[in-house]
Amino acid sequence: MGDRREPSIHQLRLLLGLATHLHFGRAAEALRISQSALSMQIRALEDRLGVRLIERTSRTAELTTAGRALLPVIEEAVASVDRLLAAAAVRSADLDRELIVGAVDTEAAMPHTAAILRRVQLGEPPITVSVRSLNFVDQIRALTSGKVDVAFLRPPLPPGIESLQLASEPRVACLAADDPLARAGRPVPLARLGRHVFLDVPAGVPREWWAFWAVDPRPDGTPVTYGPVVGDLDGLLTAVAEGRGIAFLPAAARTVFARPGVVYLDVPDLPPSTSALAWLAENTEAPAIAAIRSAAWGLLKA
Repeated sequence: MGDRREPSIHQLRLLLGLATHLHFGRAAEALRISQSALSMQIRALEDRLGVRLIERTSRTAELTTAGRALLPVIEEAVASVDRLLAAAAVRSADLDRELIVGAVDTEAAMPHTAAILRRVQLGEPPITVSVRSLNFVDQIRALTSGKVDVAFLRPPLPPGIESLQLASEPRVACLAADDPLARAGRPVPLARLGRHVFLDVPAGVPREWWAFWAVDPRPDGTPVTYGPVVGDLDGLLTAVAEGRGIAFLPAAARTVFARPGVVYLDVPDLPPSTSALAWLAENTEAPAIAAIRSAAWGLLKA
């Protein structure tokens, strides 16, 4: 008995089961383990403790004097671990009622965002919600890194992220107020914007996402000419107002982000934009995420 490593809680539970039945066959059946595996684990436990716990006969298993003396201590050790697991489960449930929500630019101001968060916070059980603002660069990274649990954003989305479509609306062209097209103030076809420089985004932003927003390539196959890089909506609007490039934004930007020096024009042939609630596919069944998904579905059906 030279191996004096610490016993595992599994081994201690097996000994308690054997002490209840005092028969390897019946104990193994109750514990859902093979008789040979049970015997092996009990011997390993004895080696780790450095003391014989069980007297084996052909028919029964009796506790030794040392086994009877140690049994109350083993029962308390197992009970302590059970209390720890129960306390951890309670704390885990508390954490499951905390939800960190990311919102990208216009999404924080959308009526459905506020309505969904209100439903979650007033649900049963109530969920504590924290909202964090996300920019172009960190909107996907925040989900994949666990910085946020869910995010209100605009697709397209990369693989591994699931979403629920909340609303669809037209996109508009965002131009400097002194641009000739902006001064005319009339809807403009997408082809008329082909020579305009389109603002770009940092390397951390998925190119597929920005290509969708830039409509690159254009329907006639022409590639988009990109200009200055902007990392968030405020930087984008500043660059547009200064005449350094254009961009396409959800139509809600007209009211949410009205700004001197910036004009929004309808583009009838510009594909619409979708607002969505997104989460990591692997976290779909997490209680708090399931709750906000349910709240979103409830709003859509109302």
